[in-house]
Amino acid sequence: MSAPCRSNNRELGMISEPLGHVLEATGYLANGDSAAPSVVLAGASRSSRVPSFSPEVWWRNRAETDQRGGGAADLTVYFKYVDSIDEVPVAEWQREIWNQGFSPLLWLISQERVDLYNGFGTPESPANVTANRLASFQRIDAELARLDALAGRLAMETGQFWRTEPRVSRVTSVYGRLLHDLSHLERALVNSGLCRDEAQGLIGRCIFTKYLIDRKIVTEHCLIAQCGRGDLPDVLDDRVATERLFTWLRDTFNGDMFPPSAESAPPAEHLDQVARFLRGENLETGQLGFFPYRFEVIPVELVSAIYEQFVHSSASTSSSINPARKEGVYYTPLAAVSLVLDEVFDGLTGDETVLDLTCGSGVFLVEALRRLVRLKANSETLNRTTIRDALYNQVYGVDISESAVRIAAFSLYLAALELDPDPKPPHALRFEPLLGKTLFVGDAHVVGRKGSGEQVLTDGERLKKFDVIVGNPPWSYKGKHGTAIRRAAASQASLQPRGQSLDFVTRARDFSHDGTRFGMILSATPFFGRSTTSIRAALESVEALAPVTLINLSELSSWLFPKANMPAVALLGRHREQQTDRMTLVQMRWSPVGDRSHTMEIAPSDVSTLPTASWKRNVGLFKASFLGHRPDLLLLDELWERHESLERRLSEVDARLRTGLIFGNRSRDATFLQQQGLLFAQKEAVGPFSLAMNDLTAFDEDRAQWPRKRWVYKAPLLLVKEFMRSGPRPVVAVSERDVVFADAFYGASFSQSSADAAYLVAGLLSSALASWYLLMTGSTFGLWMPRLKLKDVTSMPTPALMDHVDSDEGKRVVRLVRTLHQRTISADDWNALDEAVFDLYKLDSADRIVVRDGLFRAGWQWKAGRENSVAPATVDDLENYAHAFAASMDAWLAASNRRRLRAEIYDVASDSPYRVIRFVLEDRPGPSVTGVVPADGPLKAVLAGIGERAAVRITESLIGTRELRVHAKNEVSIIKPAARRFWLSVCGLADADDVVRDSAYDGRTT
Repeated sequence: MSAPCRSNNRELGMISEPLGHVLEATGYLANGDSAAPSVVLAGASRSSRVPSFSPEVWWRNRAETDQRGGGAADLTVYFKYVDSIDEVPVAEWQREIWNQGFSPLLWLISQERVDLYNGFGTPESPANVTANRLASFQRIDAELARLDALAGRLAMETGQFWRTEPRVSRVTSVYGRLLHDLSHLERALVNSGLCRDEAQGLIGRCIFTKYLIDRKIVTEHCLIAQCGRGDLPDVLDDRVATERLFTWLRDTFNGDMFPPSAESAPPAEHLDQVARFLRGENLETGQLGFFPYRFEVIPVELVSAIYEQFVHSSASTSSSINPARKEGVYYTPLAAVSLVLDEVFDGLTGDETVLDLTCGSGVFLVEALRRLVRLKANSETLNRTTIRDALYNQVYGVDISESAVRIAAFSLYLAALELDPDPKPPHALRFEPLLGKTLFVGDAHVVGRKGSGEQVLTDGERLKKFDVIVGNPPWSYKGKHGTAIRRAAASQASLQPRGQSLDFVTRARDFSHDGTRFGMILSATPFFGRSTTSIRAALESVEALAPVTLINLSELSSWLFPKANMPAVALLGRHREQQTDRMTLVQMRWSPVGDRSHTMEIAPSDVSTLPTASWKRNVGLFKASFLGHRPDLLLLDELWERHESLERRLSEVDARLRTGLIFGNRSRDATFLQQQGLLFAQKEAVGPFSLAMNDLTAFDEDRAQWPRKRWVYKAPLLLVKEFMRSGPRPVVAVSERDVVFADAFYGASFSQSSADAAYLVAGLLSSALASWYLLMTGSTFGLWMPRLKLKDVTSMPTPALMDHVDSDEGKRVVRLVRTLHQRTISADDWNALDEAVFDLYKLDSADRIVVRDGLFRAGWQWKAGRENSVAPATVDDLENYAHAFAASMDAWLAASNRRRLRAEIYDVASDSPYRVIRFVLEDRPGPSVTGVVPADGPLKAVLAGIGERAAVRITESLIGTRELRVHAKNEVSIIKPAARRFWLSVCGLADADDVVRDSAYDGRTT
């Protein structure tokens, strides 16, 4: 073995020279020590969270994990030195890591090479272990540079790895594979005659038993003594032995873990199916394969995911509607749980009590228990007394579903066993029952009242008060009837009109004291909607729990809550010191990292603040504060101040935009439309600016729920499509003949004398300005789906129509709209329309930057646009950013005309995870200049040079998606991840504003 590389920190111990060499070359170590807080050396941490595999170093995607006591949702990359990669149990190590579910990569380093293994790849037998090997690199400089570009620390910190390596994905992780396999097992049991509840109960009991056996809490000797078999599949081969085992386990533990339904074992044919699954048989093909699961390693949180799968697979006996979907039952991914608990647990002592009024399968309570125990233990070794004290006295849950509460108890017991540093034989691990003591079956809105859980949730005559209240309450909307019931039972609190998640926030406040911290996942619709009642209910909750942080999770819907039919927001209340009249807003952006690893990342530019009074003044500012930058907000305010709404402008020409015909229950006569021989505008027949007359069909329906009045369909008729299927521009057309349109459109009938106004509005609504405005303020578009609500469209600030149809700018817009329907529209045509609209609104150059970038940002609602937003920024992108930045600074420098700004764009490699621009203030007059300069070596050399001038260690600050402004005398360097979304021109405007505010501080990194 080579000579050791000594760490600067004695506590870190020594690292072998090959390992140190590789990690120095890839940015994980610097001079033998951790290069950043995200890198952990084995001697500096209590545990690597892997039972038998012992890495020397690991990297975590969140550096603050250990300080907060969390970490169950963190991505972790393991680094291990071995004398010979070919002679170590790689297959077993990879299997162990895969079962943990959080490690995407395993690095094995030897004298000669580095092998990268896919930690999310389904384990293979030792004979086929190379199936999960992603790549091998020789331990030479050129090869290590290639490894650094692929999976070095900065590539992992910025998420670039996930964009360049598609084979690593949570789709193949233990979560996806086990849920898939259990789904087939459940289906096989049901198809062979076992009722679904019994099938799910059998699977649950067998998983728990397998966990106890794999953890050696139930030993082979114990199994033989109790039922004459030494392994679970062998026990399941014998129905009598199985019944003895289940009875013994139920008696040894308690009824919370093994409910009364487990009195006897099911028929032998069903036990045989489970035994075959545990032996590794593929129940779809019947082939015997490698069994990948190690249940002592599988995360407890996976139990909650299994529960959700079970409840969603259960069909209602009285309705075709899935009851879980109807009630809004959704498993909360651990990433969302950690997001909430990281904040609400920050600074706690570990002695606090926690309540979840809609606990479901207990995922919040399990993670809360872990954190409480770690906080109570502090740096001391965990012991059973501490664990059991927290379990029995500090975590409380309520749910309306008994099966969910039993799963919560089951999960909490598993978590307590997992935390126990020295689990003894079963007779020493008997748990006290949780049901009826800290876990309660009941309706959250009535628990605590006499006869309904008062013994659990009351303290004398008053409701018990908790220190932390968390949860993911149901979001479901149960129609007008359900809303009427909610209103009848409500207190004085405001209610959102659709959905019920905020009702649970109101109820949770009954169990709080002045210092209670709140962390809840809620439906986003009442926060972003334009309904007065929704906004009132949302504002009431925000003001009651101030100071509040709101985290918009809507861009993560595809993986966070894929079965939900609305987006989500996280509400964190009273969790940190800040102004009570100002909200902190966080926009959680889509990224390849999150999409494929199911983790979340926050960049500094994704965090903003908004006074509550501003939300009250104008609801449009609320969403814009999440999605936009300061220049967006300034332009919105300017437009609102200068112009009336489109609704007002239409009323001035006796027009009104309204929803079209609704077929619905067909309760009204519509023959008056049929008899007049009107044509019907199908969605496919309407394109930008025009109708394809050959595609229109005669309206031949005689009934409709809302047929509308005849004059609604009179030409000239402006039509706006409700959904934007093909791109970020609204689809708007003008029909010169009367047509019937359905509720897929909004339409406005104009008089013949104001026909040009219809074409002018069509041009305005088709422009980049409309796309930007609807992105910033729309209640649905930009959040959840490319849909325009009527109030979103009619709220758009609009110049007086009849005043502008005769202006030069207005005539240009009308002329373009009247001619563009006659040909295929090119990019130049769209640019000409946008410029005409910009001139009509009298936008300056900075405003035009904001709007054009707004059109690009609006395109992020589609897959191609999302991927484009995270593509590496090109030199052209950086030049546009630099020009915008410099133009903003020129406005300040022009006053004295003594200095100018020079922008130096470093020409780093295209696969570099960061981009760098240096702005230098020169003592010479004139406009700013921009140029591309060659990088002085690789990216790390560029960063080192900037750090030397500013006397800061830059690489230590580059953690996650960090954006840096590094100040030195008469210069500032902007360092950001390479993704295009960080280098938009509008970002240049915003960053220039920030630099002006920072200008009094030299030698500072922000």
